[in-house]
Amino acid sequence: MVDTRFHRFAGPYTVGAILGALERVDLLAGLADAGLSISGVAELDLAGPNDLALAAHTSYIEELRGTSAGAVVVLPALRDVVPPHAHAIVADKPHQLFADILDYLYPSSTRAVIASGRDDLGAPVFERDVSIGSNVVVGPGVEIGRGTIIGANTVIGAGVTIGRNCIIAANCTIDCAYIGNDVVIHSGVRIGTEGFGWLDFGQTNRKVPQLGRVLIQDRVEIGANSTIDRGALGDTMIGEDTKIDNLVQIGHNCKIGRACLIAAMSGLSGSTIVEDGVLMGGGVGTSGHLTIGAGSVVHGRAAVTKNWPPGSKLAGAPAQDIRDFWREIAVVRKLSKGDKRG
Repeated sequence: MVDTRFHRFAGPYTVGAILGALERVDLLAGLADAGLSISGVAELDLAGPNDLALAAHTSYIEELRGTSAGAVVVLPALRDVVPPHAHAIVADKPHQLFADILDYLYPSSTRAVIASGRDDLGAPVFERDVSIGSNVVVGPGVEIGRGTIIGANTVIGAGVTIGRNCIIAANCTIDCAYIGNDVVIHSGVRIGTEGFGWLDFGQTNRKVPQLGRVLIQDRVEIGANSTIDRGALGDTMIGEDTKIDNLVQIGHNCKIGRACLIAAMSGLSGSTIVEDGVLMGGGVGTSGHLTIGAGSVVHGRAAVTKNWPPGSKLAGAPAQDIRDFWREIAVVRKLSKGDKRG
């Protein structure tokens, strides 16, 4: 569900009104009830009876079958999978239609912008012993917990909440985020920035609206000049006690578990899942939409391109089991030296 603390909703509108406004009345012919009122947009597994969701790929079949959404934008191949209670909006290019709907329901002029004018959220709320440095900007509706320190020139966007005893260093920007207690954020960190989501790659490069959030749990530490993008529709999440080094990029909808360590210059593409206790060396990269199992160790400069089970030890590009990696290195070295027998 899109959080209206950060992204204003222009509705509710009926399905018919939405498609009419987008000049897609051709899609109404297949709908049993164009009068269904849409009160929000959500992911398939979280959507309710008045929510609109998207199923743009056959990989979403199981989530589509179990969704409670009132309406779903789908590929023609998925029409018969849509549950009886949901209205199927069938489109040859469902991603593009869904992006159009998001732009209509959450206009860009009302989306979260650092320190945007959101009079409906009320004045900021500070608990006692909050320390605010010089030139700090705090947006409407912000809540900051007891004992938290905000460094100079930091900007806190509308609706953001920050827990107790946090340290937010100088020159940070935080938007579309809920931050727990005892979190340390070093200088130059950017939290809640737009995710890197595009359609029609290499042609029009149509931007996909980024309407999610960032959730940072207790005792997380984030190194200088790191960036954590907000989710496209759901949440980017950082689990308790995880520590992130300097110059790390966390893409939209990533889920980082508890007590992970991620070293400098690493980059996690969107929808990467890192389970609890994973250790990542410097310069690790992932290709996104994959899972690294709990307790795994990913050595520096590895490029992870597929799912790995818990306890994996990975190295190389593309990443592989470290025993295979060293075995291949040994073979190559032996071949390069030649067979000197005889």
